[in-house]
Amino acid sequence: MVHLNRIYTRSGDDGSTGLGGGERVPKHHLRVEAYGTVDETSSVLGVVLARPGKEKATEWLQSIQNDLFDVGSDLCRPGASDADGRVDATYTARLEAWIDEVNSDLEPLTTFVLPGGSPYAADLHQARAVCRRGERCVTALMDAEGEGAVNPEVVRYLNRLSDLLFVLARAANSGGRDDVLWEPGAGKAT
Repeated sequence: MVHLNRIYTRSGDDGSTGLGGGERVPKHHLRVEAYGTVDETSSVLGVVLARPGKEKATEWLQSIQNDLFDVGSDLCRPGASDADGRVDATYTARLEAWIDEVNSDLEPLTTFVLPGGSPYAADLHQARAVCRRGERCVTALMDAEGEGAVNPEVVRYLNRLSDLLFVLARAANSGGRDDVLWEPGAGKAT
């Protein structure tokens, strides 16, 4: 159990931060960037949840915010594997079930969707884009530190999460009927 009786420690005043195993790294370290971007994803989901007139996905999004702390926990511990990580295949499977449930009621896609539509959908698209950035940070960390540096289920989870946020955004746009669609070449002079 975490017990915080003081918010500041002054230990990061030199530009470093502590990882889960006690090792200190620069605050700009790729691992810190990865779990920081996961935290940012959760913060954007907090904005989504604060919006009035929330959809039925409220409970899911709150659960995902909790999951993202587990993802961050795995990321702050170098060498956390799928065997000792908190995030396992059940996390990703749950997202896949939700994706399938939401996607079954959406209008079929005929082109790419631009972020926007309703304010709720736009916030979900922003959360999706931040989640994708987090996924890129995690894969860069895996490349930089080698196999075993990161629980591989974290990448699968973030990949599915961004897919879920995409279909939830489409659902928030009247099941896709009010999506803002990409028009290839629309900016060319006629």
